[in-house]
Amino acid sequence: MADSGRKYLHLRLKDLISNAGIRLIEISCMDKTGIDLFFVRLGEVGLYYDSEKYDAQAIISLFAELGFNLLRDPEDVIVEKIRIAAIELIYYANNVNSLIRNSDYISEKLEMPYEKLSRVFSKKTGKTLENYILRLKIEKVKQLISNQEYTLSEIAYMLDYSSVQYLSNQFKKVTGMTVSQYKESDLKEWIPMEQI
Repeated sequence: MADSGRKYLHLRLKDLISNAGIRLIEISCMDKTGIDLFFVRLGEVGLYYDSEKYDAQAIISLFAELGFNLLRDPEDVIVEKIRIAAIELIYYANNVNSLIRNSDYISEKLEMPYEKLSRVFSKKTGKTLENYILRLKIEKVKQLISNQEYTLSEIAYMLDYSSVQYLSNQFKKVTGMTVSQYKESDLKEWIPMEQI
């Protein structure tokens, strides 16, 4: 016999754009009796909950306390999907972007024309999608430089820059300092993906 108090909830969440965020949700829900995660992936959560212990709003509030707010506006959902696609490409794809252009990847991933995606992104965020992707790449460059595991040539290859010089020019344009100045600075900080 089915449990009549058990309900399913699917949520699209803002800023759930890293593996650390996924892990935070998994850990937070682990000790909550009456909440069973079905899946957690970048941008969304599916779960079953005991409706005698929780209501949907209580679960939404739980995620908000963790820093992941519910996305309600369809255009906000598109923007979050764009962010996730760009982050997957830059942070997790291991040079796949050398095989496919950023615009083609994002368009295929969201199954929408790039022009429409770019327009919605600009309207909702106040910045261009191209600039967002560039900033993601530069923050990834900063992380890789700070980790000191790769040469600048390797980093340029990993992030699909045609040359070290091109990477260096974009780095200076975005950060206001050269790669050498960044390496020599005491503050080798980068902006987390969620804040870009």
